[in-house]
Amino acid sequence: MQDWLTETIGAISNIVWGVPTLILIVGTGLYLTLRLGFLQFRTLPYALKLAFSPEKKDEKSEGDISHYQALTTALAATIGTGNIAGVATAVVLGGPGAVFWMWISALLGMATKYAEAILAVKYRVKNKHGEYSGGPMYYIEKGLKLKWLAVIFAIFGAVAAFGIGNMVQSNSVSGALSETFNINPWITGIILTVLSAFVILGGIKAIGKVTAYVVPAMALFYVIAGLLIMILNWDLVPAAVGLIFSDAFTGQAVAGGAIGAVIRWGVARGVFSNEAGLGSAPIAAAAARTDYPGRQALVSMTQVFIDTIIVCSITGITIVMGNMYLDGIEGAALTSATFEFFLGPIGGIIVAIGLTFFAFSTILGWSYYGEKCFSYLFSEDFIKYYRIAFVLAIFVGAVAQLDLVWGIADVMNGLMAIPNLIGLIGLSGVVVSETNKFLKVAREEKQRKLSSGS
Repeated sequence: MQDWLTETIGAISNIVWGVPTLILIVGTGLYLTLRLGFLQFRTLPYALKLAFSPEKKDEKSEGDISHYQALTTALAATIGTGNIAGVATAVVLGGPGAVFWMWISALLGMATKYAEAILAVKYRVKNKHGEYSGGPMYYIEKGLKLKWLAVIFAIFGAVAAFGIGNMVQSNSVSGALSETFNINPWITGIILTVLSAFVILGGIKAIGKVTAYVVPAMALFYVIAGLLIMILNWDLVPAAVGLIFSDAFTGQAVAGGAIGAVIRWGVARGVFSNEAGLGSAPIAAAAARTDYPGRQALVSMTQVFIDTIIVCSITGITIVMGNMYLDGIEGAALTSATFEFFLGPIGGIIVAIGLTFFAFSTILGWSYYGEKCFSYLFSEDFIKYYRIAFVLAIFVGAVAQLDLVWGIADVMNGLMAIPNLIGLIGLSGVVVSETNKFLKVAREEKQRKLSSGS
């Protein structure tokens, strides 16, 4: 019975994450890119400056956490198994060219992420505890006036958080630590549960403080290891990058030269990694201290750049350099084998540690997403029960077989995108209006600085 149910859910997942949904996600990104005049390219340097050197005046703005903490909370949820296992899967199933289409989906996804964040801040609400709540459920209800569609998104989000943002992550950690260090999954489960409980039960402010330190450390640790591989084997880099570009339009590395498979797996795993269009990250953006929605939106936009253009690229290029993607190895095992090939046994340890921190941070980020969806459906008064259930599920995930859970979570995660994308397209005029308003302010701020000589 369970095998049949698992296969059925898997078939539904293939439909949900099929070509129509991917076209809708990429198409929305292209539509917003055109409407915003290629904003993500014009303002990226300024956006990165905002993200990593926030202006002091935002400390007096309304919100629960800083620009930077909102960014790292969102990054915590997105920099996860997708950056290690997801990229490897894309290369195996789509060939080296899939990495190129991950880049394309990310560049367009930056506009999508920007739009999500600007709407999340504009339509956010303050609860009786003085904390902010926002995200697709709020801008769909308040902006589009479609309460029923907002409820659907919240249901999908609350359920997906337990799977893709919780049990699947803890299962990945217990598996990696068991294989690399021979640590019993029960021990991993207990430690993960306790550590997560300390942070999650403290709410968004505690999550923001932890991710502000954990996310940069884990990303730098992994990126430096990948860059070291490239530096030590610099002669292989040009050929690998060249193959990524050439295969993107020929599909020669895939059986039968299936160019469609290259594009599909590149886009699908790119979206899976950076979550642009799924509606998750704007929930964190809504909690940021900011004076204009556009300011936080630019910061949120950099999340896609960091996640996919930087972190995923490290994985993708090193895997193509290692040329082991045709050897029947898949997922995180392929990334681990590639790092071991170039760095020796320490390479596998680096991937295991990276995967552990990536998954742990994803659990923290998604706990906040899930509880906000849950509180929208019910009440802020019941959040503590959701947090307790979420923490307990971490242990279950570490010690259980999760094929069915993964399938259900995958379906719910994909279904989140549909109401969110409807909201983004329907409110694109508001996005453009708020953008123009902030860009005018940004120009005036720049002029004042030039005039004052600072």
